[in-house]
Amino acid sequence: MKKSLPLLFAMFIAALSAMAVTDGQAYPEVNGIRIANQWIFDRVHSGTDYTSNAICNQRARTATMDQGIIYVARSEELAVIVGNDSISQSVIHRFSAADGSQLPDLPLTLDGAPYGRFLGVASIGKDSFHHIWVAPMTSTVQQYIPVYMVDTETGELTLVVEMDKGDAPQRTDYLDVIGDLTLEQAECNIMTVSGSTADPGFPTLYRMHADQGGEWEGGFDGDPYMDVINFYPETKTGFSLAPVIKMLEGPDEESLYSGEMFYIDCFDTAPVVYDFSGSVIDSFEAVDPELWPQSTPNGCIEFHLDGRNFLVYVDADMNGNGHGCQANICELGEGQQLEGMTKYWKIPADSLGKVNDSGLRVHCFAVEYGIDDEGYEEVTLLTFKAYNGMAVYKIGRNVDAGGQPQPGRKGDVNGDGEVNIADVNAIIDCILTGNINPQGDVNGDTEVNIADVNAVIDIILNS
Repeated sequence: MKKSLPLLFAMFIAALSAMAVTDGQAYPEVNGIRIANQWIFDRVHSGTDYTSNAICNQRARTATMDQGIIYVARSEELAVIVGNDSISQSVIHRFSAADGSQLPDLPLTLDGAPYGRFLGVASIGKDSFHHIWVAPMTSTVQQYIPVYMVDTETGELTLVVEMDKGDAPQRTDYLDVIGDLTLEQAECNIMTVSGSTADPGFPTLYRMHADQGGEWEGGFDGDPYMDVINFYPETKTGFSLAPVIKMLEGPDEESLYSGEMFYIDCFDTAPVVYDFSGSVIDSFEAVDPELWPQSTPNGCIEFHLDGRNFLVYVDADMNGNGHGCQANICELGEGQQLEGMTKYWKIPADSLGKVNDSGLRVHCFAVEYGIDDEGYEEVTLLTFKAYNGMAVYKIGRNVDAGGQPQPGRKGDVNGDGEVNIADVNAIIDCILTGNINPQGDVNGDTEVNIADVNAVIDIILNS
């Protein structure tokens, strides 16, 4: 039997590595609403399946989700020879939001040629009408920020607009879009925030606007940029590392895609709500200190469910106390204010990972709405942290939250309450990295090595 274990191990890897694992957590029901992890693909739970995947890369920085598909953008991935030149082509990797299975990649082209701009797809997202877009990082010497729409069948890019930086050309990283990029069904607004690698940073916002069926123009009453003059905390005078922006839908049909209010989440503060004038509307000033994010992460999104409004924001990046790369899900306070908000859950409860991603800081979220079998609204939530992992959660009144995990079970190396291929991968990671988890000593010989891999396989075979 023992002689055949390596072969069985190989068979298990081939047959099971594509099967999605979950975070193994049973989250409490809060105010009649439940949450359950559908699948997770990360350093903590997926082992080498994740770390050997192309999305585990410091240039796969951002992700979005639309119509049941997750899109992960990786800059400069494929080496393509065109004539006498070698071009590092950007690629979008796709996954099923339902089960995490990997779908065919989209190598990107522009004007029929491989798209190989430096950090050419640093930012990816969706508009309000199911159009996927990408944009590059731009430096202080680049006057324009090109925004491209992606043909999700072919990977061909179409230039939508070049955002002009006007008289304030600063670095930009991550964008947000609301409305219709094609301008066929609604107006559209695109925004981004200047950033700096050094404090105090810069106060500049860039914005482009077009009415339905109209032409693109500067989004601040015709001007392409505006300097914010009021910050939280008040001691701030600019935005430093890789700030992110998230526009909010308006309260009525006329203002739905106006983007007149938006979050900015920056390196040295929590999410702050601004309005079109650049004034602070809401902040974490009166929020319970226990809910303040730690360790300078950037990323947030709002969603609504069951007549309530929620904020998802990064609790900690890879440098957080305890586990990192986690997000808080909170119901907003009265009047959709940050003050008085109530924490529901932290996801994943045991982290996506805690590996330095070279300081990218950005953490991506996306939501989609659906209806369950009883006619109640459900939310599907994507959380994605570059170089550490991603996961999909279902939130709703009738979500099956599953049973309690079984910590301490023999062979449960990753602590998710189950013994499966993820635990095999967890032991292999221990061996390769030297970061020994005591739970990895499955056979009890005080060492963690290939014998423990075989021991876990025995447990799986005999369970």
